[in-house]
Amino acid sequence: NCLGTAVVLKAASELPGLSKMLVASSMSIYGEGRYDCPACGAVAPGIRSERLLLSRRWEPDCPVCGGPCRSVPTPESKPLMPTSVYAVTKRDQEELFLTTGAAYGIPAVAMRFFNVYGTRQALSNPYTGVGAIFATCFLNDRKPVIFEDGSQTRDFIHVGDVAEACLLALESNVSGVSLNIGTGRPVSVLDMASIIARKMGRPEEFVVRNDFRAGDIRHCYADPRAASEALGFRAATDLESGVEDLVSWVSTQTASDDSARAVGELSKRGLIR
Repeated sequence: NCLGTAVVLKAASELPGLSKMLVASSMSIYGEGRYDCPACGAVAPGIRSERLLLSRRWEPDCPVCGGPCRSVPTPESKPLMPTSVYAVTKRDQEELFLTTGAAYGIPAVAMRFFNVYGTRQALSNPYTGVGAIFATCFLNDRKPVIFEDGSQTRDFIHVGDVAEACLLALESNVSGVSLNIGTGRPVSVLDMASIIARKMGRPEEFVVRNDFRAGDIRHCYADPRAASEALGFRAATDLESGVEDLVSWVSTQTASDDSARAVGELSKRGLIR
């Protein structure tokens, strides 16, 4: 991400008349999403402690009082706390685009995509989104692997809505900002797996491991109001319709399921415990 961004921005800085730059940023740069503590109000927990995770207590504690807190929509103002190498590079990529755009007078917008799913994903890539991973498992008559207890939530947004958001950003006068591109609706990983299974006519049978991967977060879903106000964008595809679109395409594909190999690699490196 960093080297590719440097190459693109060097070319952009030398290209006369460039009217707009968009960068595909990521919700991963937030780390954990925004939470609300009954005693402390809005809080931003950091990465969950190994002690907490090894005791199989999956929900983050309030970073102020140590009490329970609940997930709420994550706005762009939430402090960035990337918990993986990928997330660090996406944060750097976003900041490089916005900084370079400001320096060279090129309008730039960072699109913080949440969990994108839909047709034409890389089905054989075991590190792509869970929608494609689960669909590929079912396509190969295998049970998807789910970490923790499956109740972790994400904001799944259809690729058609993402494309619409990008067009709106390109055609707008908005510049120098970062915008959440999500639905604002949290969905558990287990529920996503169940919907895909039903749409593909497969049993709702999964391997829930009850262990964790280093760097994984528990909850993060978008507060989409800034994109709505700046661009007039609102995600239009409901999850049932979006998944139906995904599985209709998947059913026409042939893809190898390499998820077991990916899990093996992570285990070998001590990143699953």
